[in-house]
Amino acid sequence: MFFPLTVSDFLDRAVTVYPDRIAVVDEPVQPAESWGEITYAELGRRARAQAATLDELGVPVGARVAIVSQNSARMLCSFYGVSGWGRVLVPVNFRLAVAEIQYIVEHSGAQVVMVDPDLRHLKDELDVDHVFVLGEDDDKIWGSTAEPRPWEADATSKENATATINYTSGTTARPKGVQLTHRNNWLNATVFGWQASVNDRDVYLHTLPMFHANGWGHPFAATAMGVKHVVIRQIDGTEILRRIEKHGVTYLCAAPAVVAAALDAAKDWDGAVPGRDRVRIIVAGAPPPTRTIERVREELGWEFIQIYGLTETAPLLTMSRMREEWDDLEATEQARLLGRAGAPAVGVRVMVDDTGEVLAQSNHNLASYWENPEATEEAQAGNWFHTGDGGTFEDGYVTIADRKKDVIITGGENVSSIEVEDALMSHPAVKEVAVIGIPDEKWGELVTALVVVDPDGDAPSAEHLITHCRQHLAGYKCPKRVEFRDELVRTATGKLQKFKLRQEFWKDSARQVN
Repeated sequence: MFFPLTVSDFLDRAVTVYPDRIAVVDEPVQPAESWGEITYAELGRRARAQAATLDELGVPVGARVAIVSQNSARMLCSFYGVSGWGRVLVPVNFRLAVAEIQYIVEHSGAQVVMVDPDLRHLKDELDVDHVFVLGEDDDKIWGSTAEPRPWEADATSKENATATINYTSGTTARPKGVQLTHRNNWLNATVFGWQASVNDRDVYLHTLPMFHANGWGHPFAATAMGVKHVVIRQIDGTEILRRIEKHGVTYLCAAPAVVAAALDAAKDWDGAVPGRDRVRIIVAGAPPPTRTIERVREELGWEFIQIYGLTETAPLLTMSRMREEWDDLEATEQARLLGRAGAPAVGVRVMVDDTGEVLAQSNHNLASYWENPEATEEAQAGNWFHTGDGGTFEDGYVTIADRKKDVIITGGENVSSIEVEDALMSHPAVKEVAVIGIPDEKWGELVTALVVVDPDGDAPSAEHLITHCRQHLAGYKCPKRVEFRDELVRTATGKLQKFKLRQEFWKDSARQVN
């Protein structure tokens, strides 16, 4: 027997085994009416209603449905109401500028777009058949009382069908759409859930944006085990601690900036920090310094787990987690070992090529980039996924040492330096610019612009250039620091030598990522 692996398996199991459990505790403070607490039976009913609505709108199997939203129960439901019946969910970063969202919606060919209430202005900016505002248009999205039409396809086609398209910034200015199949998402979720010890006594806090690589797969992994999802809309360190205490949270996923926020909040917390000896925090985006890992374990009393991966790998490639062989080591040495990217996950093969680039093979790797065969062929050359990261693979563990791709990872989000440079170069006073990432304790890497201005014009201030960028880019992509230079280091052929520009900022760092 061959039975297809589809994302609907996760919710189907929860509805069957845990129908009366609370599935979701929605964000209570939001511009839309909160869904409050709903059971898995009710989450299943709403997912079916959403699928039936898409039937009634004439949206066929394989069509793209985009959602631009902060974390919410509505977004969690859409992973199932859309993808579970054969359509393709396109989760879009809500922080993007209007032009960036327009590009993604147009490039993906989305027929339906659901937008956060704070982004209702997009209704007038998107040329799409159907644009709904979450909360305001709930009756139009979840109001159907019909049963959705079955997804008619053979088993192999279902498993290999695209479930989600996740747009990610790469080394080019335009984001690429990562096609992840049902098989990709299913295997990532089950392997990740297993290796992170997700079980039916867990409570999961959504500090990680659900749009980001599908919340790293935990909207699927946690659901399968009947885990309670606690939704948080705005990231705030103190609020994270409050919700951990109130809801008995046992695990969360986080970028380094969230780790820093929790540590800062703990300094002023009245009493014992919530979750001590109970919470495990799974971190990715950039390896935190050893001292930060020590502080998580000492000051918060949480288990620290690190993973490494990319949107293109769904994302799990490696995991670094405390092991028995390290029990007798000093805490600092344990933290140093935990700071490595980790050992390959089950079903993942890793190698480092002769250029020092980390390559990976797994069943999690993307099927292709949407409408971009050239980029797909390049990324998957030789049947290995080329991460663009430089590192080592020794004693069964990957360590990331340098970034081969020209991408800055700030607060766990990818920023294309070329895209930022294009925005700055659109200013008439800017003659040359190089955008690099420099080490920063809070954000991991700080987007920094090195600018040469036209000597014959009026010299703009750093603040003016940052404001200019905000007209073209999402806020997190804009430079946080601008330095003016007389010239930029280039090769004889005119290419920027960014590694030389970075040297002054990274000279005291053992690794060229932070």
